Amino acid sequence: MQPVYLDFNATTPVAPEVLDAMLPFLREEFGNPSSAHMLGQRAHLAVDTARSQVAALIGASADEIVFTSGGTEASNMAIRGAATTRRDRPAVVTTNIEHPATEACCSLLERNGHRIRRVAAKADGRVDLAAMKDAISADTALVTIIHAQNEIGTLQPVGDTARHAHSAGALVHADAAQSVGKMPVRVNELGVDLLSIAGHKLYAPKGIGALYVRRGVRLPPLLVGAGQERGNRAGTENVAYIVGLGEACRLAAAALDRAPQHMASLARHLFAELERAIPGIVLVGHPTERLPNTLNVLFPGVSGRHLLAVCPGVLASNGSACHADSEEPSAILLALGISREKALGTVRLSLGRASTPEDADAAAAHLAAAWRALRQTTPQRVAI
Repeated sequence: MQPVYLDFNATTPVAPEVLDAMLPFLREEFGNPSSAHMLGQRAHLAVDTARSQVAALIGASADEIVFTSGGTEASNMAIRGAATTRRDRPAVVTTNIEHPATEACCSLLERNGHRIRRVAAKADGRVDLAAMKDAISADTALVTIIHAQNEIGTLQPVGDTARHAHSAGALVHADAAQSVGKMPVRVNELGVDLLSIAGHKLYAPKGIGALYVRRGVRLPPLLVGAGQERGNRAGTENVAYIVGLGEACRLAAAALDRAPQHMASLARHLFAELERAIPGIVLVGHPTERLPNTLNVLFPGVSGRHLLAVCPGVLASNGSACHADSEEPSAILLALGISREKALGTVRLSLGRASTPEDADAAAAHLAAAWRALRQTTPQRVAI
């Protein structure tokens, strides 16, 4: 039997429709979008179409979309650019549960003289809005906040934060790599100026992403050259992958009326089955303010990494896949006040649009059997 894939927060398969849309631009439609001849014009039109498809998914205008190599580049462009636009505002406000793409940018800015204020999350994985407001002041150039935490799935109060930040004259960036495509994300409802998208989180290939830049916001480019992407990101456009991202966004928009509810129902069922089989298992994060597809669970008395190693029937991650080679506990879980011993039991289970009830049942059975086997071989460990 094929193992059950429950690592959709790490990456998604390329949708068949996405691959079909891309293939012509890897074969006969190979023109450079900057070329004036027929092939170039068709490539240019394909890029424009994809830009409109990405914009439609998040409620933006096409001219507010900048294509990048992925979510990390989009966040770098947003954070490093916005933080340096106002020399009279040296502060950046963020949280202590950000993705490394955000935290590394903030640390870089900090080494270069910016003041970084990191607001702590509460035990339920949500940042306290009052604390965010207290951290924002007249010296704040940028507030950067993750929309849906990638390891535990909790949704953050982006809209309320943005309203307060704007009243203080600051720009707002949201890392929406995990939320776009899994739930409705509308930039005007969130009130953000900048928003990062990662293609491989929503059934497009790895190596393509986008940054939403609200009209009127000007960022210095990270890359300079011939001025593609209206001067925001130099370099010949990756037409095939841009087309793939556009098609993936079109598919995501079409599925938003059913996919979130489907994934949320499966997630509830999966956790109920795990609770029934494993006494003391804990769901990390807010019970309702979370991504519909994501469960971060603490398996009592065992290492989550060892659990997955002896459970070939389930493909999942220990927290963030970016740290999958480390036995150290997740910094995100420690930031929530979870003890080191308990945090080592974490497993992130993330479902996809095509996941089925049979997948959930099989995964629960595999994980429960692996947990029981580990507990029998390590009876000396104190239960946690």
